[in-house]
Amino acid sequence: GEFHGVVIESKLERGRGPVATVLVKSGTLHQSDTIVVGQTFGRIKAMTDHAGQRIESAGPSTPVEVLGLAEVPQAGDSVEVEKNERRARELAESRKTAARSEEMARGAKPKMTLRGIRDMLNQGEMKELNLVVKADVHGSVEAVRGLLEKIESDEVQVRVIHSAVGTITENDILLANAANAIVVGFNVKPEGGARKEAERRKVEIRTYNIIYELIEDIEKAVKGMLEPKFEEQYLGTVEIRVRFAFSRKGVIAGCYVSDGKVTRNAKCRVYRGKEIVYEGEVNTLRHLKDDVREVTQGFECGLTFEGWEGFAEGDKVEAFEMVQIND
Repeated sequence: GEFHGVVIESKLERGRGPVATVLVKSGTLHQSDTIVVGQTFGRIKAMTDHAGQRIESAGPSTPVEVLGLAEVPQAGDSVEVEKNERRARELAESRKTAARSEEMARGAKPKMTLRGIRDMLNQGEMKELNLVVKADVHGSVEAVRGLLEKIESDEVQVRVIHSAVGTITENDILLANAANAIVVGFNVKPEGGARKEAERRKVEIRTYNIIYELIEDIEKAVKGMLEPKFEEQYLGTVEIRVRFAFSRKGVIAGCYVSDGKVTRNAKCRVYRGKEIVYEGEVNTLRHLKDDVREVTQGFECGLTFEGWEGFAEGDKVEAFEMVQIND
């Protein structure tokens, strides 16, 4: 009958190239058959059985190692025999193109991870965090779900798309993959198959034994999701009283701090009357002969500005810093 097989394992081996372990479901696979495997194809150069012995053909329910594919296929890819090599190439190519355009259509979303959330939001990407929740007992499922859905954020909606009692299964991973979700387990572990599937599909699994740690992590992620908002915070005002020109250090402004304080690397604006003549930052800050971090009201200091020496006696410097307000 018609040959049908499936890839159960695949790897790239030095000196042998792409190697696929194929489980024969029906029919027979022969050495020198041309096969199409997922998005790749090739003519079988060699087949070996589970003991590593060369074989000419393989019948139903035998696993065989196959050499000769153009690329490494994925586990789960189906294997078909195709008489015509050109037809095999075309089939593989068209599948590759289809997969690519499907990814383009989906916007090839980067996979969701708690750490990656912030970048996605900063790029104006998604505004929701989808979660699959698994827990050991019904009460925990309800509690975790309730707390997660209470997380407040203007910019990000936390959505529990599936919650149930039990270990984390392959199905949970497939669901999370489809919904670009993160899988959260409370007092449960992923099954072996689920872990493998998660690695393959790059789905993030987070497991916890303490409920508030789980909630805290998700809350932090959602805050990381929030674009940081900054506002100016006034530091102080400095009057420029004299210009000192040094051959080595360039021109230093001799100043007096009339209000508040000034710090090294503070952001600043320099006013000449009402006009702003410079906007940038304080580069170096000296008090007497020492480099200092800050100088406060009533003291004199020497300043230089980042990339600017055009100041004059009588200029006023307003120093400020940018502070994140939604930390």
